[in-house]
Amino acid sequence: MDITEVVKRTGIPAHTLRFYEKKGLIASVSPRGARRQFASAVVEQLAVIALGQAGGLSLDEIHAMLSPSGQAVVDRDVLLAKADEIDATVKQLQAMSRGLRHAAACPAPSHAECPNFRRLLKVAAAGVFKRGKRSTAGPSAVRPSSHQ
Repeated sequence: MDITEVVKRTGIPAHTLRFYEKKGLIASVSPRGARRQFASAVVEQLAVIALGQAGGLSLDEIHAMLSPSGQAVVDRDVLLAKADEIDATVKQLQAMSRGLRHAAACPAPSHAECPNFRRLLKVAAAGVFKRGKRSTAGPSAVRPSSHQ
């Protein structure tokens, strides 16, 4: 399949296909110097790459899960670790969302007088909201109470 046909079938730009080839994620079957030709299996390989990227995997992590023939060799431990990372990020974002919603609707005369807002400031100052850090108190540390 010509590179132009791959672009038409997948919507992936030719420069990205060349980049993936350079990184070893896909391989052309054409002789060096000739117009790139790919086996029809490249469409499935590109789908695996897209799925991995959508799941938050790096190209290096995806590359490690592709055999030399281009077949997916799934590393379940990597997938579980990525799922745990996503779950932790979701919990952190949900806690932040609750805090923002509370701050927006808080009946206190000023946010400085709101005990929940003060607790949020304390948690944020401790580095909970910095990427890569986890609170020992967990997301409930920033869950607003209903003092309204």
